[in-house]
Amino acid sequence: MDNSEFRKNQRIISDWIINYFKKIEQYPVLSSTEPSEIKKLLNSEPPAESRPIQDLLKDFDSFLFKGITHWNHPGFMAYFNSTSCEAGILAEFLIAALNLNGMIWKTSPVVTELEEVTIKWMKKMIGISDNFWGIIYDTASISTFHALASAREQLNLEIRDKGTSGRNDLPKLSIYCSEHAHSSVEKSAIALGIGQENVRKINTNYKFEMDTEQLRTQILSDFKQGMRPFCVVATVGTTSFASIDPVEKISELCKEFDLWLHIDAAYAGVAAILPEMKWITKGWENADSMVINPHKWMFTPMDCSIYLTKKKSVLKSAFSLIPEYLRTQEDDEVDNLMDYGLQLGRRFRALKLWFIIGNLGVAGIEEKIRNHITWARKFADWVSNHKNLILIAPVHFSTVCFQFKSDSISSVEESNFYNQKLLDLINSSGKIFISHTKFKNQLVLRLTIGSYWQEEKHIELAKKIIEESIIKLTENN
Repeated sequence: MDNSEFRKNQRIISDWIINYFKKIEQYPVLSSTEPSEIKKLLNSEPPAESRPIQDLLKDFDSFLFKGITHWNHPGFMAYFNSTSCEAGILAEFLIAALNLNGMIWKTSPVVTELEEVTIKWMKKMIGISDNFWGIIYDTASISTFHALASAREQLNLEIRDKGTSGRNDLPKLSIYCSEHAHSSVEKSAIALGIGQENVRKINTNYKFEMDTEQLRTQILSDFKQGMRPFCVVATVGTTSFASIDPVEKISELCKEFDLWLHIDAAYAGVAAILPEMKWITKGWENADSMVINPHKWMFTPMDCSIYLTKKKSVLKSAFSLIPEYLRTQEDDEVDNLMDYGLQLGRRFRALKLWFIIGNLGVAGIEEKIRNHITWARKFADWVSNHKNLILIAPVHFSTVCFQFKSDSISSVEESNFYNQKLLDLINSSGKIFISHTKFKNQLVLRLTIGSYWQEEKHIELAKKIIEESIIKLTENN
């Protein structure tokens, strides 16, 4: 493209984005396409000749758009909302245009140094000390993987050099987490050769918090059986119930038994930006590592996961491998980010944080998060006072877990039937999308507030749709 053509196409795309956000509430939140439906609409052969961007955009609207579940829709209240603000979207324009690869400091010094600055900003905003060094990965799953890899490296079992295959001198390693911990803990155990069966899932109390007495008992039992406990993952904002594990008590056990403590605060960590939410960071200073995801609740386009660790040298020891063609004269003066993880190449993710924090300001970010928490608590009050709903978990953040209830329900199977029906009715409205989880085989509905684009009127709309769905459910059964 020449400059004028590029400018014309850029305007076409920009206008499309602006119109998309103007009309987003007219679209159903959840895609209703059937499996393989989109593939059947597309050509099986790649185009031989050039096609104008405008034609491609028309095909996008005709064939691809129907397959979109709209994460930026203010009615998206499932999982943990991941939304992008205007500043983040514009930063992605620059990131794509520059196409930097921050393998080492020299390949683009700004990638490394802006990452250092924005992580320092985030630590100050949340209240995390400079004892923690940080790096930006893509997702919390990768951050947790690096935490567990570091914990294993600290054991000095020579796994980096000798591996695990065929060795009789290695003990069985064991990891501990809540029964509600994210699946990335188990996936990391699989990838690291620790094995899924050696991830000990500790029961929780009525607040869905890890039971530290059972944790202690399990650790002692594993030591007695000749295993080597080496890491505990504590969650602040569990995926199902947004519960908070007792980090301070867990950290005392980790100190007693010489275990690595990793904190998964991927969803809820940014809440500590609010002065009144700083209490959630109690005990964090005792951790060896933690993860916080700005792309979950700080309006940052996917993907952006901040990994913090006190043991930078252990992380480097686990992953640093420098081929000759990447050695430079500056190696002793700078951090080459390729040394601190599995990936060699890395995107310029810090630019998104720099734009978002700069454009919204800390006060603007605080206002959004504070509103979300306030609206969630109001919604929880509505649930608690509803004759056909019951609140299932404490509401610390912006996630509300609830169930349909009725005097006629007499079994878990019947409860699950009615709650699944209610979930389907709510989501079939097209106006909101909520998700579910299970606890002790019981289906639980989840509504999460956290979108950059949400206003209180959208929470009121959710109440209306849930109420209408309950009426349909009770009338038809």
